[in-house]
Amino acid sequence: MLDKKQIAIFEGKKIRRMWDEKREKWYFSVVDIVGILTKSDNPQIYWRVLKKRLMDEGSNETVTKCNGFKMRARDGKMRLTDVADVETILRLVQSVPSKKAEPIKLWLAKVGYERVQEMNDPAQALNRSRDYWQKQGRSKKWIQQRMMGQEIRNKLTDYWKDHEVNKQSEYAILTNIIHQEWTDLSVKQHKQIKGLKSQNLRDHMTDAELVFTALAELSTRQIAETIQSRGLEENKNPAKKGGKIAKNARIALEQNTGKSIVSGHSYLPGTKGVK
Repeated sequence: MLDKKQIAIFEGKKIRRMWDEKREKWYFSVVDIVGILTKSDNPQIYWRVLKKRLMDEGSNETVTKCNGFKMRARDGKMRLTDVADVETILRLVQSVPSKKAEPIKLWLAKVGYERVQEMNDPAQALNRSRDYWQKQGRSKKWIQQRMMGQEIRNKLTDYWKDHEVNKQSEYAILTNIIHQEWTDLSVKQHKQIKGLKSQNLRDHMTDAELVFTALAELSTRQIAETIQSRGLEENKNPAKKGGKIAKNARIALEQNTGKSIVSGHSYLPGTKGVK
């Protein structure tokens, strides 16, 4: 799922990016950068032509450093696109005549510096997230629950990573199992009733949805740690059991309040906080 950390903003335009933990580098979508530089209606075609020209000119090294990676496209689907680190992007910028060349260079330097700051002082990343949510109109209570839930989520994915669940696609499968168990909805269905497309579902959950999601993921991790499950198939069982624990708690609360926990509530612009 694409969250705000995977999107950078340059002069109001979205640029997709990914952080490589091993290399400790940001990688940016080449097509997104090219689109801003050229203002082209079809930056994919522009990039294809530019790539061929660079190859013909002997700039093979620059092109080969643009690696294919699946990122979420405008239609919400994960599609393969070329990404490159800051150094390679700067070389590409020099190949495209554009008034935006210098502003893009300065922006890239700033983005890279901010990440280094966050690595040295993780509190800066937390503060940046808190400021983002406050600007979006979230309450202090909601922000606290969102951050608590993210910490629980991180511990779960750390467990998966250390126990042979390595692919993002496998993370998504397990996450969907947990979600479907406690909500009776897939992640996709839950997003649909909230009217979401590429937005992060958790950023549009209610206080209660955040709490039950955290309970499901906390339960999943503790069960997985107890039985030491490894790999995708073995971790499906703790995912189902963890989700079931949260589901039972949800049903008990709904029976006592007469109110549904899972809702179409969202924070989309123009919805006044609810759909």
